[in-house]
Amino acid sequence: MNEILRLDKPNGKLMGVCSGLSNWSGIDANVLRIIFVLAAIFGFGSAILVYLVIGLIVD
Repeated sequence: MNEILRLDKPNGKLMGVCSGLSNWSGIDANVLRIIFVLAAIFGFGSAILVYLVIGLIVD
């Protein structure tokens, strides 16, 4: 588990957010992607905003 959260653009699909979170937390990137998709569907799009904020703020 890494100490600093960084985007993983080479292994990422869109902005590298889920792969970066995967490297940081140790959770599989595909599991995080599914969680973001389900949160976007059932959370009325708030997860999309969170995803974009993480993608723009984190290195």
